Amino acid sequence: MTGSSTRVIAESRLRRLNREPPVSGKFVLYWMQASQRTRDNHALEYAVQRANLLDLPLVTVFGLANGYPEATGAHYRFMLEGLAETRKRLERRKIGFRFLRESPPAAALRAGAEAALIVCDRGYLRHQVAWRKTVARRAGREVVEVETDALVPVDEASDRAEIGARTLRPKLKRLRERYLVALRPTPLRRSGLAWGDAPDSPLPSLPERLRRQADLTDRPRGGESAARKRFDAFLARGLPRYLESGRFLDGGLTSGMSPYLHFGQVSPLTLALKVAAATGAPAAAREAFLEELLVRRELAFNFVRRTDDYDEYGSLPAWARTTLASHRRDPRPETYSPDELEAARTADPYWNAAMIELRRTGTLHNRLRMYWGKRILEWIPDPARAYRTTLELNNRWFLDGRDPNSYANVGWIYGLHDHPWPERPVFGSVRSMTAGGLERKADPGAYVERIRSLFGDRVPREPPGIA
Repeated sequence: MTGSSTRVIAESRLRRLNREPPVSGKFVLYWMQASQRTRDNHALEYAVQRANLLDLPLVTVFGLANGYPEATGAHYRFMLEGLAETRKRLERRKIGFRFLRESPPAAALRAGAEAALIVCDRGYLRHQVAWRKTVARRAGREVVEVETDALVPVDEASDRAEIGARTLRPKLKRLRERYLVALRPTPLRRSGLAWGDAPDSPLPSLPERLRRQADLTDRPRGGESAARKRFDAFLARGLPRYLESGRFLDGGLTSGMSPYLHFGQVSPLTLALKVAAATGAPAAAREAFLEELLVRRELAFNFVRRTDDYDEYGSLPAWARTTLASHRRDPRPETYSPDELEAARTADPYWNAAMIELRRTGTLHNRLRMYWGKRILEWIPDPARAYRTTLELNNRWFLDGRDPNSYANVGWIYGLHDHPWPERPVFGSVRSMTAGGLERKADPGAYVERIRSLFGDRVPREPPGIA
């Protein structure tokens, strides 16, 4: 698995979105949207290969409007940091890059008007699917979608909504060796730099309100190099002790790759191959990491792919909705409004510290993330309203919010991909997480002190939103 490489793009990764043939054009266009990187990017390499076959240059286009659904200044800054580096890497390969300040499909159609064909990466969320359909319908030339942000193509892994990891895991295990093969770059024969933006032209700065939001955070830096540096440190320090990572809430033994995966700044293929090659780490630790990267992550892809209402309370299992409804009138020691939660004004110091860290950095240890969500379920009596609040806070503050993993993880808090547990107040038969349970598995007191030493009681004053 770790010693081979290829330039062949598996046919199962390709999907032709219309029946148009290639037309006469000045270049081949790669419409980059979900996969904002150059390494192990099957969509990019397929576009290079098609350009070479047609003896044409290759140009990449990225479209950005201020109103991307639920995005804040911190999200935009992280993404723009990555795009600035990606453009330089593309230009070193003689691939032109165009950055257009308009919606992604409008940018693809504008640049595609001069193209022989359009290649795009794949997105799974409702608006991403709609964008690609719009471009395929209106482009007047061939549009090919290439799946590159899933290790195993989602439709090949399963043709139905999976009950949980236990049903998807064996299907992925049968297929994964076929796809865990390094992707070698294909040299581009004809330069596309003349069709891109001027070399070294700056990406646009954020509008003032989005810039103020971004300045209030201490989030990690975006980009392929930052992802690689952070993951290499994880391989040396975190992976050998990965089975212990749940006990250390400071995240020192976790990879921190979720934001980079969300923006497509790193490929899951790159990470999986590096972990497989890390022979200094125990086999059980390597397999545990691959379980998260392959099974859990692609279970989320399966969920949004096979569930039309993946962002609605009605998408949860019937048993979970029934049990939560039967306990909605149970006594609750505390209840809080969404504004109180967002301001970290609760009686739970562990939860408050997590909310402050989330607002400052855009990230949380996964155990804290689950505790954070379970407490919201406990504090808001109406489970449907609690679900909406959890999802809104998740998408607004996590750097990897608005992701298939976000919808699956929030759903898990309310019973998705889980099974009934013994009945208890408030939660019914949905799995609970308590402060006592957190204390048994980790040291949340030390975590609170760490957050206080880093941030004091500071909470960002700037409200989230879009300029």
